Amino acid sequence: MSDEALANSDAPAADDDWAAAMAEQATAAPVAAPEARPAAAMFEQFAPAGGTGHANDINMVLDIPVQITVELGRTRIPIKHILQLAQGSVVELDGMAGEPMDVLVNGCLIAQGEVVVVNDKFGIRLTDIITPSERIRKLNR
Repeated sequence: MSDEALANSDAPAADDDWAAAMAEQATAAPVAAPEARPAAAMFEQFAPAGGTGHANDINMVLDIPVQITVELGRTRIPIKHILQLAQGSVVELDGMAGEPMDVLVNGCLIAQGEVVVVNDKFGIRLTDIITPSERIRKLNR
């Protein structure tokens, strides 16, 4: 509906705008549904070609950056205790010394490992990799 038609209406502006928009939508010519074949043709290039299809598929995602997190443990403390923290304060975590640390990729557990120090830098030695079937089972919970 044009701006002139909206300006010439006698009803309240807010209600009339919605009513006019709904009426215009109802009277508009229906849009023809797109054919399914051209959409499928656009993605044919991503279909596996012979025996090398899986190698090409994985190459598409190899350079995507992900966030890896190693979780030492967690705790829950009230804000008043957080405000009392100072340099040298110790925060007790629920993880035990010597327990495997969780390795998370984008928040999803993929492995467990132990903390190591190499050239004065912390690292983690993976001791247990979560299988894809275990990861899927955890996602379904």
